Amino acid sequence: MILGMLLVIDVGNTNIVGGLYREGRLDFTLRIQTVTKKTEDEYSITFRSLLSDRGVGAGEIDRVVVSSVVPSLSQSIAAMCQRLFGVEAIMLGPSVYPRLPLSIPSPHEIGTDLVADALAAWTRIKGGVIVVDFGTALTFTCVDAAGAILGVSIAPGLGTAVGALSRDTAQLPNVELQAPGSVIGTNTVMSIQAGVVHGYAGLVTHLVGRMKEEMGGKVMVIATGGLCRVVSGLVDVFDAVDPDLTLDGLALVAGYC
Repeated sequence: MILGMLLVIDVGNTNIVGGLYREGRLDFTLRIQTVTKKTEDEYSITFRSLLSDRGVGAGEIDRVVVSSVVPSLSQSIAAMCQRLFGVEAIMLGPSVYPRLPLSIPSPHEIGTDLVADALAAWTRIKGGVIVVDFGTALTFTCVDAAGAILGVSIAPGLGTAVGALSRDTAQLPNVELQAPGSVIGTNTVMSIQAGVVHGYAGLVTHLVGRMKEEMGGKVMVIATGGLCRVVSGLVDVFDAVDPDLTLDGLALVAGYC
């Protein structure tokens, strides 16, 4: 069990998500927009304020684990942790992977958030598992029963797809991601929602089905990520839906380092 207060930080392309663990249990989460031009000082102010608002002083944090898929922010976040919390953050990456109970191919290519997903899912299942992470990218990470990451499939995320439509077409707006009642849209908003949300439901069903066939044996499927609930209610492929899976994986990293 991880004692004391542990802060985990997942630096993604769209959002930076934090989780505060007390005595090994997730107490609360934080979510701020990723801004690559923000400095160490600016992030220090933001984190200090958010933690203080929840009754936690920076000096109470015992350990910090960071996953970052935004290289330009990695050093700033690490420096912020040293300055604000007085601890050297564990930066999840290839230097840490040998301590984990996973076999990780192409360690310099796989996203650290996907490693955290795999660690949390495999630790929970102790068997073959596919993690579908609905983030800026939609990722499918396959882990076998022995803890070997077999590989990953990557597609544009739902928000990325909608944003691209709005950006690259003259008359299509950026719409809220929710499933309309019909796959036949009767107005522009419903048409985009039908094509993206229901279309992605088909994408998820197809890829998960093919992955299960290739992996063989019993394979569990877990959905995570900020947009996981947009699609999870439309498909029957998920054994569990856990938006905090990545944070739990980072918390587990602290126990191995």
